[in-house]
Amino acid sequence: MQWDWLFFTEVTLAGLGGGALYALAGLAFVIVYKATRVVNLAIGEMLMMGAYLFFAFVAGMSLPVWLAAPLAIVGSGMMGGVIERLAIRPMLGEPPISVFMVTVGLSSIMVGLVELIWSAQQRRLPEFLPATPIFIGEAFVSSKVFYSFLVAVSLVSIVVAVFRFWRGGIALRATATDQGAAYAMGINVPRVFLLAWVASAALAAVAGIAVGAIGGLSSTMGIFGLSVLVVVIVGGLDSVVGALVAGLMIGVVEAWAGAFLGGEYKLLATFVVLVVVLMLRPYGLFGTRDIERL
Repeated sequence: MQWDWLFFTEVTLAGLGGGALYALAGLAFVIVYKATRVVNLAIGEMLMMGAYLFFAFVAGMSLPVWLAAPLAIVGSGMMGGVIERLAIRPMLGEPPISVFMVTVGLSSIMVGLVELIWSAQQRRLPEFLPATPIFIGEAFVSSKVFYSFLVAVSLVSIVVAVFRFWRGGIALRATATDQGAAYAMGINVPRVFLLAWVASAALAAVAGIAVGAIGGLSSTMGIFGLSVLVVVIVGGLDSVVGALVAGLMIGVVEAWAGAFLGGEYKLLATFVVLVVVLMLRPYGLFGTRDIERL
């Protein structure tokens, strides 16, 4: 049987598109962990909240997309700040498992809020992305996947540049390396924690809007966070580069498994990759050796 290279290319491109969203959401996870050492299991639900805020603005209030998207992102960032101030900061100094369980509780609270306000019924976002078919050579790519990929890659590039050159990004990296030394150098560590949660929630909102545009909205969107957790463990819990590389890799592996084995094998393939990577590098592909493992 002749191998269909065109189909393989289309599946791979679709996988890269989905992988870019994994990378973006994974980056939101890494920012919080890198700054605060908090394993935020509610990242999928934060993504969901951003998508529903966008839905509320664009569908409920009939605001134009160019206004609804920034409002949803800013609203999500504010939500992240409130979570840090009211739920995470009081837990500083407590055992890591206690903080971890707080994020588990937060995820349940956010799901409950969504179902209370919008019900558990699946909803569709209004069409706001260009519908013109995208071709790379002869390979077809969904316009939603293509534009979501561009947005995700652009934001990841901006965040990497911010980490490297902006004063706040440098302060975040210094805090992640040694909180005591950061205090000694005059860095406001609690403010860095707040910044990390705000930035993480805002990035999660962008990923949520893109995921919602592709697959619709539901109170189960938080399941996306399970794949994101796999991505950050594979890449390294504290590695920005790892989130990018692992996100793209997991996206492609899922696409190949879904196309050639069947959709029911996508999650299986993802966890096979996770197990293999952890057997070879328990700290992830790019993670530092001294990170905590759950």
